[in-house]
Amino acid sequence: MAYVDGFVLPLPKSKIEEYRAQAQLAAAVWRDHGALEYREWIADDVQPGEHTSFPQSVKLEEGETVILAWAVFESRAHRDEANEKIMNDPRLADMMKPGGVPFDGKRMFFGGFAPFVPL
Repeated sequence: MAYVDGFVLPLPKSKIEEYRAQAQLAAAVWRDHGALEYREWIADDVQPGEHTSFPQSVKLEEGETVILAWAVFESRAHRDEANEKIMNDPRLADMMKPGGVPFDGKRMFFGGFAPFVPL
């Protein structure tokens, strides 16, 4: 069964188009190195909760929105192999530098997920 890497990050609304270009490049890089699927979504119906929520999880600030993204791989081993190539892909070099992305990377979170309820 597939393995998924998930990402959540805060994005300044003024940087949506800049980020879209980077996300499109990232999608190509992930797919070129084996991701079966790569998707990014922008918050549309996301409200702060009483205890926790997507906005609270990234300490959302005025003028920001939330991005949810994921990449699907054949397995965790496949993901680990692909991620090594992805992180070393020269097309991402500028994004890996400090200030290389148009969001606060300290408020981004991510992780890998194993199948739990298959369809």
